[in-house]
Amino acid sequence: MTVDRDVIAEHEQAPPDEVSRATVVAYGVAATLLLGWFLFGWLVLQQGFVDSVGESAGAGFALLLIVSVIGTVRRSRSHR
Repeated sequence: MTVDRDVIAEHEQAPPDEVSRATVVAYGVAATLLLGWFLFGWLVLQQGFVDSVGESAGAGFALLLIVSVIGTVRRSRSHR
């Protein structure tokens, strides 16, 4: 089995993908909203610390799932 050294060299020298400013801002907004959701449930609704953590973690995982599905759909459309 042989390895094409040119392909490996090109892959190693490729610059890393940069994260756009909009992505960083969106992550910051999402984190702020999740923190706000946690504090609202814990302090305003008085539903308990563990319940508030679980609810905000569930909302965060749902948000990650939505972002993952959208990213997969966009990536599959760009390869066609």
